[in-house]
Amino acid sequence: MQDKIIHALTNKFLIQYHYDGGIRIVEPHCYGITIAGHEALRAFQIEGYSSTGRMGWKMFVCSKMDSFIVLERTFLEVRSDYKKGDKGMHTIHFEL
Repeated sequence: MQDKIIHALTNKFLIQYHYDGGIRIVEPHCYGITIAGHEALRAFQIEGYSSTGRMGWKMFVCSKMDSFIVLERTFLEVRSDYKKGDKGMHTIHFEL
């Protein structure tokens, strides 16, 4: 999965996966290891299921992702409110 996530980040492709109850579509921005030690993706959710009903910035633990697909749809820009050096990450493997 790591190669697919980095490919999506490099090319600004959207990612789709099943996570905690439903399909989500996200703009990936940062991939690494969280402070709690989990491989994770910081992404901006734009479509799909959300237990709160809200879209926006979320941290997704990779081991909870199923049916992972890199879509051929792209997003054009890094979100203006994205902050490099994600403080939720202990180690950053790749970020925009």
